[in-house]
Amino acid sequence: MVPAILTAFARRTTPERAKWLAEICYQKTEGTRFTPLDLAEIALAETGGHKLSSRAVSPKGAMGVWQLMPERAESHGYRPSEMRDDEKCAEAAVRELHEKLHVAKGNLSRAKRLYCGRGPAAMAYDKIRKRFRAELLRELERGASLDAMRMAAGH
Repeated sequence: MVPAILTAFARRTTPERAKWLAEICYQKTEGTRFTPLDLAEIALAETGGHKLSSRAVSPKGAMGVWQLMPERAESHGYRPSEMRDDEKCAEAAVRELHEKLHVAKGNLSRAKRLYCGRGPAAMAYDKIRKRFRAELLRELERGASLDAMRMAAGH
């Protein structure tokens, strides 16, 4: 999964930053109900258009790669300024997603939509998020196809 995430992230930021963020997606979802792809698609939907910047701030005040609102960051035990720290922001995002999963009664797709809120903005966000999910899955399939070709070639 990490190579697929790395490839998608590298289209939007430096190779070094893409690798760092892909590793964070893996590390912060390990031992949770979520996959690295879940965290990656949220990052892409939230800040993919802003080079996955840790300094990204939305017009409403959401911060970091995973765009946590200050009050949501605080509810998860973080200061809003800590959302510029990619690892802390990812941890808070996983906690937020877990909370939304509870609200969504275990429906992960709905939980991801609720991550953005409710109403028309959340519906628009969900379409964008699903488009990024499809991109990540294509990269995953492409990688699996390359692995199969290498094995068939005896590499």
